[in-house]
Amino acid sequence: MKLTFAIFTIFSTVNALFNIIGSDQSVTVTGRLICDGQPASNVLVKMYEDGTIYDTKMDSTRSSNDGTFRVTGSYTKIFTMDPKVNIYHKCNYNGLCDKKLTINIPSNAVTSSSSNSRNYDIGTLNLANQFSGETTDCIH
Repeated sequence: MKLTFAIFTIFSTVNALFNIIGSDQSVTVTGRLICDGQPASNVLVKMYEDGTIYDTKMDSTRSSNDGTFRVTGSYTKIFTMDPKVNIYHKCNYNGLCDKKLTINIPSNAVTSSSSNSRNYDIGTLNLANQFSGETTDCIH
């Protein structure tokens, strides 16, 4: 128990120092979600900083009636942040949990500012398709 507490304390301290020393970075991701050609509305979209030990949620939204969404996140980090977008949906799926599609955002979409983010458009995604790495998620 003491070892776990010590590791957690060290990690928290290092993480806090890196967030103070690092630079502000930001990214905006937009896209359109469809299911079998129809707009996929009210789909949960979350943006995370993909951390080594844990992910940090930067933004979340639900797709609009026309299936479009926009998430914006900023983070202070020494190295370039690793943003990802998780899309939780039920398109052509009747399971208890949602399907989860993760899209890793390239580092060239990240800007070195917390206020002027560059837009990265993932385009139109048909959620009826099978995606590599797609999983299910009950707790999100």
